[in-house]
Amino acid sequence: MRAYVFPGQGAQFPGMGKDLYEQYEWARKLFDEADSILGFKITDIMFEGSEADLRRTDITQPAVFIHSIAVARSLGEEFKPDMVAGHSLGEFSALVACGALSFADGLKLVAKRASAMQKACETVPGTMAAIIGLADEKVESVCAGLNAKGLVVVPANYNSPGQVVISGSKEGIDAACPLMQEAGAKRALPLTVGGAFHSPLMTPAKDELEKAISETPFNRPICPIYQNVDAKPHTDPDEIRQNLVTQLNSPVRWTQSVLNMIADGATDFTECGPGTVLTNLIKRIQS
Repeated sequence: MRAYVFPGQGAQFPGMGKDLYEQYEWARKLFDEADSILGFKITDIMFEGSEADLRRTDITQPAVFIHSIAVARSLGEEFKPDMVAGHSLGEFSALVACGALSFADGLKLVAKRASAMQKACETVPGTMAAIIGLADEKVESVCAGLNAKGLVVVPANYNSPGQVVISGSKEGIDAACPLMQEAGAKRALPLTVGGAFHSPLMTPAKDELEKAISETPFNRPICPIYQNVDAKPHTDPDEIRQNLVTQLNSPVRWTQSVLNMIADGATDFTECGPGTVLTNLIKRIQS
């Protein structure tokens, strides 16, 4: 069975999508439509911008989304998914690719999400760190101990066995990193990110996004989408919509999603979007 997966923030690179734009008429129309929807030429930033330009949350998210949809569409008739999944932002790309959302509606939601998250980052500063070589349960235990002391730090991304990203206040992350290493982590690496994604600090952004999602039409997808919040397959538009809202301040259960997809028959994974981040994580999960 074929599974298609869509990356999230962090997969971007300067020049992304330029080859497709130059090669295909349909891609030029897609990118031009994106510029029109957003009200500025994001394609200029994608094709000619610097890494710093692309690192802004409100640029990164629509850029990765647009590129991912273009890659999926470049597959043409070969794009026949039995199941899809996306990592964080990538869930929106997956929903468009499987027909649950139109491209225009998906891009509008992504732009709204990115703007709301940027605002939340500026209002309540936070950060993230990658914890390498520690069991999920131990990561959760250290976080729980710090939360009990009034610090905000939670597991945010279950990326693969032995790789969990934590998220929270700067104080929470600063306190967590040495404790993770004491608990047996090989490394605890602070990340250069704009804020505490998938943590309680994103609640203001979640509230803002919820209204936009509630007003957006969702269709029944052509195949199940394995969603971040519970790692389970969904086809009911109302369930998909609610999970998308909850996702913003809940952990991305990527390891569990991939394991469930494999258990349900996935044999062939194709990554649609910039880079090979998810392909590499899936290899680790499968090994």
